[in-house]
Amino acid sequence: MSYDLVVIGTGPGGYVCAIRAAQLGMKVAVVEKRKTHGGTCLNIGCIPSKALLHASEMFDLAGHDFAPLGIVVNKPSLDLPAMMKHKADTVDANVNGVGFLLKKNKVESFFGHGSIKGAGKVDVKAEDGKVTTLETKNIVIATGSDIATPPGVDVPFDETTIVSSTGALTLEKVPAKLIVIGAGVIGLELGSVWKRLGAEVVVVEYLDRILPGMDNEVAKQFQRILEKQGFAFHLSSKVTKVEKTAKGGSVTFSPVAGGDAVTLSGDVVLVATGRRPYTDGLGLEESGVAMERGRVVIDDHFASNVPGVYAIGDVVRGPMLAHKAEDEGVAVAEIIAGQHGHVNYDVIPGVVYTMPEIAAIGKTEEELKAAGIAYKVGKFPFTANGRARAMRHTEGFVKVLADATTDRVLGVHIIGVSAGELIAECAVLMEFGGSSEDLARTCHAHPTISEAVKEAAMAVEKRQIHM
Repeated sequence: MSYDLVVIGTGPGGYVCAIRAAQLGMKVAVVEKRKTHGGTCLNIGCIPSKALLHASEMFDLAGHDFAPLGIVVNKPSLDLPAMMKHKADTVDANVNGVGFLLKKNKVESFFGHGSIKGAGKVDVKAEDGKVTTLETKNIVIATGSDIATPPGVDVPFDETTIVSSTGALTLEKVPAKLIVIGAGVIGLELGSVWKRLGAEVVVVEYLDRILPGMDNEVAKQFQRILEKQGFAFHLSSKVTKVEKTAKGGSVTFSPVAGGDAVTLSGDVVLVATGRRPYTDGLGLEESGVAMERGRVVIDDHFASNVPGVYAIGDVVRGPMLAHKAEDEGVAVAEIIAGQHGHVNYDVIPGVVYTMPEIAAIGKTEEELKAAGIAYKVGKFPFTANGRARAMRHTEGFVKVLADATTDRVLGVHIIGVSAGELIAECAVLMEFGGSSEDLARTCHAHPTISEAVKEAAMAVEKRQIHM
């Protein structure tokens, strides 16, 4: 079987790459180790977690926020199996949709473990042990990532009591107490799901702050909001042991600066300390593909050091985000086709889907200060936004960072309702090299949440109206 392109992995990067390549006239095949397409994101990551985040948010609203709106209902009761069915139905719809799109674009699918056997050959080992060899002009590695654990700590995962993000999405009952190791996006999102449904949530984090890498002012306000919601935090704490106990699980940690160890016990322990590139069994070392810190080394055109072998997504440099992988998938397909695919890594948004949401794009204040770049700040709080008041969602603010000399927008950071949607207009602005003046003079509908973005842009020059 001979192809123009074989893509290993059908997560967001892989399936998008395959479809774009097929659109460009290539004969394409994909290799997927799961029985379904979509990778971690669609099956056990982004999509199921957002389904549970939405459902748990509705449950929380019904229990606490309806009365002030004049809506009188009995205290809601939880039907967890029904909520999990909503999650499963959402996953199925997305996964089946990807399968349909691949067939529509005449992309052939092979299910099994793929491994590279030198330039131009990929072996696919099916569950029954049968091996199929695919010959191809080009190979794209898009195998995503897997869970990472705290350095030097043996974690006895059983995905029931000691769980990764995978197990945290399939708990059969609400834990009375959930201990979360890691205060990053995954830990705080899944912690939010189970907190809303009734769990006590305690977060243990090695750093002295939550959401590492995000704007520090946003992170500080978000921590205060989460504490108000009932989260407890142990920051600057190094985990040294995770154990399964007769009643659940325990986590032992010590202060990073030194001091006595503390052991916490809970019904469930969620380990959410990040992810690592997944390249196991791909035959990269045997094929001579250069690696660095577990990632495939690529040039500016996504090419490895082995001719005809490319890589995208979580297995290469850059943020581990589905939409980053998608853009790389399109770009590498176009490059292979002789076009000029490109990804602007300065304009990739990141979103935390909690309540309130957090969204960020571009540089943080900390990064600009470290780089010695002079900048101006415009901020606007949601407490001064009419639509936010009407919705009773006034927590948070919009922050716009603009170059002090050129006024070009260098970063936008939002904590508040619908932040994940609001960040899109900022991405468009920054993609075209726009200034805070451009955004400030763009008419926004009234009353909308997006007016807060305009006012923050106006605030860069201290000319906001509603504050």
